[in-house]
Formats: sequence, structure tokens, C-alpha cells
Amino acid sequence: MRTTATARVDVAELVRLRTHRPEAVAEAAARRARRPLVEDTGRLMIVAADHPARGALGVGERRMAMASRADLLERLCLALSRPGVDGVLGTADILDDLLLLGVLDDKIVMGSMNRGGLQGASFELDDRFTGHRPKDIERLGFDAGKLLLRIDYDDPGSLNTLESTARVVDEMAERRLPVFVEPFISRRTPEGRLRNDLGAEAVTRSIAIASGLGGTSAYTWLKVPVTEDPDDMARVMETSTLPAVLLGGDVGEDQEGAYEKWRHALRLPTVQGLVVGRSLLYPADGDVAAAVDTAVGLL
Repeated sequence: MRTTATARVDVAELVRLRTHRPEAVAEAAARRARRPLVEDTGRLMIVAADHPARGALGVGERRMAMASRADLLERLCLALSRPGVDGVLGTADILDDLLLLGVLDDKIVMGSMNRGGLQGASFELDDRFTGHRPKDIERLGFDAGKLLLRIDYDDPGSLNTLESTARVVDEMAERRLPVFVEPFISRRTPEGRLRNDLGAEAVTRSIAIASGLGGTSAYTWLKVPVTEDPDDMARVMETSTLPAVLLGGDVGEDQEGAYEKWRHALRLPTVQGLVVGRSLLYPADGDVAAAVDTAVGLL
């Protein structure tokens, strides 16, 4: 795979700062130049990098693709440098590194809020809020938060997930901070593995449920998958008037197929952009810049 990162991350310097000047993270956040969530184009292109905190390190057949933090940071820096990329979604450790690297000026910064549902764990659906809290996002001057809402009709614990999600929606609205809710109807396979249902009916139900959480939806956005049959998206997205972005997921080798699905869905009136991670940061051909530029072009 050819390398696409144009600059090397100095891990030793990051470790030095973390060791001797931990306050440097807050200082970098305080001086970060900010911008509106949505600018004149009315579109959003966000690169997602919150997967590692759930133990989800794989991309396609590469089970540990995201395990090297230096490599991930270099790919993120390259992606953020491309024209048309609005910002990044990440957990505290990754966003702290990016703050120290000085690459978040005039970018949207979204904090990932619940990462407790570790991939493959028996408690994966007990997706507790172990990441950014609303007060952390406010304190650091970040622009939005994102949470994952997976609902299994056969798991009574999903009620706790719904309630905790609703309270976070309320807390974010109190601070006038946008929160991006990523809903799924999920179920266990006979082997015990968790699967998200991307059928039109399931995605429709998940959108309807997520849209009604909390005491106000004024600051709620949706982060939704493209349905199994892309032709169903127009009907599915009629379920809510909340602004939405498309998530990327792990598209495997069919990058062109993913682009076509996104292009089709981006024509819908409620769809405002893309929040895509692994498929852009780890494309099959290794060309991060080209993958990001193609995704931006879809907007």
C-alpha cells in the first residue's frame, strides 16, 4: 500500500507534552479558532475516528488496521488538510492529540459520547456514556456531540439506553449544543453476534424513535445509514424533519458502490452531509487524499 500521509506525527513530542504539560490540551482547545457548524454551502463533511475506543480496530479483512495511533493520526491530518473537509468526530484521546498537533483550527470538532458497548462483548448493547459528557464538550469549546443508539426489541436493557440517551439530548439542548444521534434497530444472531438491521422498515423505526427523544429536538441531528436497498432511502427519510448526515460504515472493497449510494441519498432534502471514517481513512487502494476528495465532491 502506498503511503499517503505527507507529514509524520512526532509521537515522542506528543508523549513529552502529555507527560510534562498535560494542561497543554486545555490551552490548545482555548485558542482554537472556531467556525459555524454549517457554513454557506449548507453541507457537512466530517471524518469519523471514534472506532478504536469501542475496540473496533478492523477495516475489512484487516483486523488491526486502526491499531497504530501514529498512522491513524497521520491519516487524519491528511484528511483534515483536504479542501472541503469540515471537521472530525473522535474520542477524547484522539481529539486531544489533534489539538496538540494544531490541526483543528476552523474545523468542526465533535466529541464521541458513548463508547461503553465494546465490539463483540456480551454487554455490547449496554452502550454507556463513557466518553465526552455534555459539560466536557462545553468546557473544551467543541461544536457538537455524537451518540450511538442501538435498540434490541428482545433486550429489556434497551430501555435504559433510551432513557440515558434522552437525558443527554436534554443536557446538550440546555447548552445549545447540537447532538448527532446514530440510531439502529439491532438484534443478536443465533451465534450471539450483534447485527444492525439496515432494512427500510428497521431504519424507519429507528429514525422515528430517535427523533422523539428528550424534551426538545431543536438541537438534535440524525446520523443514519444508507438502507440495504438505496432506492428505499427517499421513503425512509420522510420519517423526520430533523437534519441528517449519512454514516459511512465499513464499505469493504466496493468503494465505488458506496459513493454511488451516498450520491443518491445526498439529493434528499433532510440529508445535509456525510460523517465517514474507515472507508476514507483506510481505502482499499490506500489513497486517503483521493478517497476524501471524491467524498467531498459528492456534496
